[in-house]
Amino acid sequence: MKKPVNISNRIAAFFLVVCSLVASAQSSTNNNEQHSRGADAQYLEVADHRREGFVPLFNARDLSGWHVSRTSHQGTTPNFFVKDSAIIVNQRPYGQGGVLLTNKKYSAFELHIEVKIDSFCNGGIFLRSTESGQAYQIELAIPGGNGSLYGEAMAISKSVKAENVERVWKPGDWNALRIRMTGEVPRVALWINGTFMWEVTQPKNDFTAGATSGMIGLQSHWSATYQGLPGGFNMPGAWRPGAAHRFRNAYIKELD
Repeated sequence: MKKPVNISNRIAAFFLVVCSLVASAQSSTNNNEQHSRGADAQYLEVADHRREGFVPLFNARDLSGWHVSRTSHQGTTPNFFVKDSAIIVNQRPYGQGGVLLTNKKYSAFELHIEVKIDSFCNGGIFLRSTESGQAYQIELAIPGGNGSLYGEAMAISKSVKAENVERVWKPGDWNALRIRMTGEVPRVALWINGTFMWEVTQPKNDFTAGATSGMIGLQSHWSATYQGLPGGFNMPGAWRPGAAHRFRNAYIKELD
C-alpha cells in the first residue's frame, strides 16, 4: 500500500526554493547596482572636472606632455614612469633624484591631483617652476613638513606649515590635493582630502626677474652625491632605498 503524499511538505519545499531564487536574484541585482554606481561615481568625477573647465594634466598611459629637467641640481637621471595609471617617481641611481616637468607653463591655475607617498622619502609638487627647478613647492614628506609651502632653489618670503595635517592625511593611501595659485605676487592655497589647510599671499614675487608663469613639477629629492666632496654633505635620510612617490588623476584649470 502506498503511503499518502504529504502535500503540505511539498508546497513548503516549493516555496523555499522560490524564495531562495528570488533572494539570489535580488542580491545579484544589488551587487550590479553597487558596481554600476561605483563606475558612475568615477565617471561623474571625471565629467565634473571637464564640465568645470579642468583638463587632464596626465593621460594615465605615458609621460606625453612631460619631460625630465636636465639642469636640476636634484639630478638628471631619475626613474619616472607610468604604472597602474599613475606616475611613479623614484631615484636612479640611488642617491640621485630629479624633477619631472610639464611641457606647458601655467600662471594662474587650480590643480587637483592625488598622491601616494612612501615614508622616509622627500619630494614635492613644484609650482611655476623654471627648467632648473626653481619654484614654490608643496612639500611631500613623512616624516617632515608634509603639506607645507617652501621654496625650492630660492628663498621665499613667507613659508607656511600645514598644521595638524596628520588629522586628514591617510598614510600609505591615496590623498587628494587641491592647489590654487594666482597673482603676479603669488597667492597660494591648499586643501587636502577636502579640508582647507592654509592660504598665503607672498609679500613679493620671489622669482628671479619676477617670473609670473612656470611649469608644474614632480620632485624626487637627491640624497647623495656621486662621490664625496671636500667640505660637502650628503642627505641619506632624504630618500629610502626602494621607496617611491605616486601621482594620479591630475587635472588643471587655468584661471583668469
